[in-house]
Amino acid sequence: MSEIIGKQTLPEGQEEPKIEFPCDYPIKILGEADDTFNAFVASIVLKHAPDFDVSTLTSRDSSKGKFRSVGVIIRATGEPQIMALFHELKASGRVKMVI
Repeated sequence: MSEIIGKQTLPEGQEEPKIEFPCDYPIKILGEADDTFNAFVASIVLKHAPDFDVSTLTSRDSSKGKFRSVGVIIRATGEPQIMALFHELKASGRVKMVI
């Protein structure tokens, strides 16, 4: 029997790929577009990844301008760091989705 992970199906006995830390870890954050969203995201990312270079942050508004997608790449040190960052972003109320 195959184990289902996300939308992928792994053959029986094959494990989910492990992430080797530290590593560069890309994250996309989606929220409502406004003038302060980029700075808001950067402030939370910097709490969890103090070495994050804010100048590398990218953003793009949706075609109708209602939503903004912000992309960051952090130097991830471990799963607890990533989970804490995801949790704080989602708990903020301003972030709709973190990928």
